[in-house]
Amino acid sequence: MIKRAALYKELFCSTFRLSAFTFGGGYVIVPLMRKRFVDELGWIDEEEMLDLISVSQSSPGPIAVNASLMLGYRMAGVPGALITAFGTVLPPLIIISVISFFYQQFRSNYYVNAVMLGMQAGVAAVICSVVLDMSRSVLAGRNLAAGLILAGVFTAVYFFKVNVFWVILICGCIGFFGVLDRCRKAGKGKEKDT
Repeated sequence: MIKRAALYKELFCSTFRLSAFTFGGGYVIVPLMRKRFVDELGWIDEEEMLDLISVSQSSPGPIAVNASLMLGYRMAGVPGALITAFGTVLPPLIIISVISFFYQQFRSNYYVNAVMLGMQAGVAAVICSVVLDMSRSVLAGRNLAAGLILAGVFTAVYFFKVNVFWVILICGCIGFFGVLDRCRKAGKGKEKDT
C-alpha cells in the first residue's frame, strides 16, 4: 500500500510540475515528459514514449492531458490515469483563474507583453527540438519506409496543403496494413518452426 501511495504521489507531483512550468502548448511538454519519465525515472522506454505521443496527438483533446492519462494508466491503472489527468489540468486552471481577475492589467502591461513575445521564440525552439528528437528516434529504430512516410506527410501538408484528416486516415491505414503484414509473417514463422 505504501508503494502504491508513493507511486500516486510521484505521478501527481511530476505531472503537476511539468504542467505548471510548460508554456506554449502540448508539444512543449513532450520533451519534458520524455526527460522525466524516460531518462530520470526510467518508467517507460523511448519506444513506448513515441507510441504514447503518437496516440496522444491523434486522440481528441489536448496532447498533454492525453499523454498524461495514458502514462498514468500504464503505471497505475485507472487511479493513475485520474491522478495524472488532475495533476496536468490543475496548474493551468489555477493560472488562468488568477490571470482572469487581473486580465486588464496583464493585457496593457508593457513588460508582460515583452515576456510573452520572448516566450514565443523559446516555444518555437522547443518545438523544433521535439521534431528533431522524435524524427531521429523514428528513423534510428525503424526502416526506410518510416522516413519516407515522414517526408511524404511533411510535403503533403506543408507544400500541397492536404487536410490533416486525410493524412491521419492514410497513415492509419498504412499502419494497420503494416501490422497485419507483420502478424502474417510472424504466423508463417511459427508454422515453419512446428
